[in-house]
Amino acid sequence: MKNLNLLNGIDEASKSFGITWPLYSFVTSNPLSGYEQLPFDEALKNAEQLLKAKTYPSPSLYKQAWENNEIDAKLLSSLLEKHAFYKSPESYLNEMLSSEKENPKEVFEHSKLDVIMTKWLSAFMDEGLAEWQIPNKSKGFYLAWKYLAKYDSFNGKDNASKLPSSSIEAIQDVVKQHNVANYTELFKHHLAALSGWVGYIKYRENTNSIWQQKFPITIQDYLAVRLTIAHNMGYSIVPESNLNTNQKHSKLEHLWLQAWEQSFQKQLLSGLKNEASKSSETNTTNVAPDAQMVFCIDTRSEAIRRHVESKGNYETFGYAGFFGIAMDYQHFQEDLAIKSCPPIVGSPYLVTEKPLSETDEKNKQFTKGKNLYKSNNYILKRLKNMLPSSFGFVEGAGVFYGASLLFKTFIPEFLFKQKEKMKPSYEAFCEPEIKYNSCETHAGKDISLDEKVAIVKSGFDLMGWKTFAPLVLFIGHGSHTTNNPFGSSLECGACAASPGRHNARLLAKLANDVEVRAFLKNIHNINIPDETVFIGGEHNTTTDEITLFDNLVPETHTQKLEALKVSLHKAQETATADRLATSKNSIELANKKSMNWGETRPEWGLAKNAGFIIAPRKVTEKMNLKSRCFMHSYDYEMDDTGVALEGIMCGPMVVTQWINNHYYFTTVDNNKFGSGSKITHNITGKFGVVQGNGGDLKMGLPLQSLKETDNDMYHQPLRLTVVIKAPLKRVESILKKHNHLKELLDNEWIYLKVMDTDNDSTITHYHKNLNWVLDSNFEVKRSNTNKKSYKEELELSVY
Repeated sequence: MKNLNLLNGIDEASKSFGITWPLYSFVTSNPLSGYEQLPFDEALKNAEQLLKAKTYPSPSLYKQAWENNEIDAKLLSSLLEKHAFYKSPESYLNEMLSSEKENPKEVFEHSKLDVIMTKWLSAFMDEGLAEWQIPNKSKGFYLAWKYLAKYDSFNGKDNASKLPSSSIEAIQDVVKQHNVANYTELFKHHLAALSGWVGYIKYRENTNSIWQQKFPITIQDYLAVRLTIAHNMGYSIVPESNLNTNQKHSKLEHLWLQAWEQSFQKQLLSGLKNEASKSSETNTTNVAPDAQMVFCIDTRSEAIRRHVESKGNYETFGYAGFFGIAMDYQHFQEDLAIKSCPPIVGSPYLVTEKPLSETDEKNKQFTKGKNLYKSNNYILKRLKNMLPSSFGFVEGAGVFYGASLLFKTFIPEFLFKQKEKMKPSYEAFCEPEIKYNSCETHAGKDISLDEKVAIVKSGFDLMGWKTFAPLVLFIGHGSHTTNNPFGSSLECGACAASPGRHNARLLAKLANDVEVRAFLKNIHNINIPDETVFIGGEHNTTTDEITLFDNLVPETHTQKLEALKVSLHKAQETATADRLATSKNSIELANKKSMNWGETRPEWGLAKNAGFIIAPRKVTEKMNLKSRCFMHSYDYEMDDTGVALEGIMCGPMVVTQWINNHYYFTTVDNNKFGSGSKITHNITGKFGVVQGNGGDLKMGLPLQSLKETDNDMYHQPLRLTVVIKAPLKRVESILKKHNHLKELLDNEWIYLKVMDTDNDSTITHYHKNLNWVLDSNFEVKRSNTNKKSYKEELELSVY
């Protein structure tokens, strides 16, 4: 029974901690995901106390927002007065600033116990960086440590030799010798000390990666080793009480945050109202577009879509960047497959590259280059890491590495071009091939026609597709940077931090399939014209270049395709000029940033994200959203059952909340939730970074991805505001069906606004427990029975 209590305590304690994703598959996620069942402000208080973390924006960030007019003065004053703060906003800001100076946030120093634990964790969890591995790793973390404990800092070899044979017995041995009133709180305390490492243990457990299968480690193992060392070394086991009593400033911080968020919402909704008013007054004739392009919902797509649309008669759509294909992808040059769909989604499909011709010269050249690349890497690693050759290698290779650094520093574009010439694009002579994954019943076999059709139709349904242009592009996105440990954080989050080009190419192939088209036409009444050709592509978010994989496009479309490429290049010119705030040589500057090995900010990723709009493009097409909003195409008129909207709310809406909260918390406390400055990063085990020579594993984005300088913000830490254009009753029915969505809204991790199409697109605000508040500033016709007084609406609009 006692073991069961211990196990329950371990399980409950671990829920308070998020997942730390590896560098090679870095997915932004809410570090406080375990607290989402609590109201936002309550969760922050708990996390601040447990993790010794800052959870609200600092007063200095509020000061910057106030001085930049990002916080509406009247709105803030109203909020303050409503909560009995009657002085001016400036006076309260000065109070918070003074408190910040008088009581600077403590820099958390790791204890001796933490130092010992990080040494063991980094040695055991290494994923191929170290040439020599510790013995007995295959037996698991606890047993591997047990066999070596007597050789390390341990109070007596005799004690080490008498250690229990299992981790749960070791935990039981320790807790029975101490006055432990609450197992869960005890375990939380010890997990919180190294929450980054704990998050990576959770990642290994949850994903059951190849490293976890070979060398297992569990939260239970971690606690067994930590508690045993603490007990034998005489360190404290039971946590001391640590209560935060500064409730006044916490309340003020929360109100300032709300005012900042509502100021953003006010500006966003004002723009949407204006567009809704214009579209209802004008009746434009629909002219068939020359090309249609589907981009990821990523905030970086908002800017490139604006610039593409301004270059011709082009229509763009937004769709989650894995394009609805739950797959693993195996690169033509690699032996292992990587995940290329959202982390929470299983991967029933495996996509590989199939050469169009086994005898093609490009294929032969690529295969030869692949073998040479692998051989060179193997030899280089052996020379660097083997004891007899390492010293001689460093001396002998110094001049070559020095020359390489000079090239990278002064003429990076030349070095990049030379490498590109030596590496032909596999897309030119390969096409993606989809089969069932190894975990499926029909592993290795081609997927059925029904499933191919379902993949294509699902995309059309979610986007509300009505007509088809001669050229239809599915454009994934990827980021090309140099010397960037966090490079995968700039890739497509919907593809598990992989580029979306593979999914885009596959969807184009499926949509071009003759059998798929016939099925769509005959069974689903979706008639794709014969002249329509689907093409995969990739948007390089660092340079804004759009590459098309068009080797199979028929000659009949050559002229249209060339005209489109000219427009895409023009879009790149204006998009880079806009993003980099320069009028000259913007493409060249963007390319240099992507190739510069010393560049700390090759691009801004998803910084400044604050909104998610689920609506047809016409709702936002005249607005400059400044890359602050995710945008998913959705047409309520083509979704009678609400299934498409349900899929968007349960999938992309939840994922964007993860992204938003990751950026929020890594901004408000970059030391705890982020990874500090890139300048002092050290890569450990190939999977993570630490600051300097040790400490906790860093779990989030670096400082340079969030701030313009150490003191000046770039990302504004605001919670996500979701705007949906659909019937209110449809949205409400989905919330009633999915309690986890309602919980996120009730606890204010997300804000929700609905443009109610049953009521002249009136904007209605969600206000807890399925209560809705009408927008007081939107003029609309409605019956007297439903109409509230202006005063009532005004009171409700600020909450």
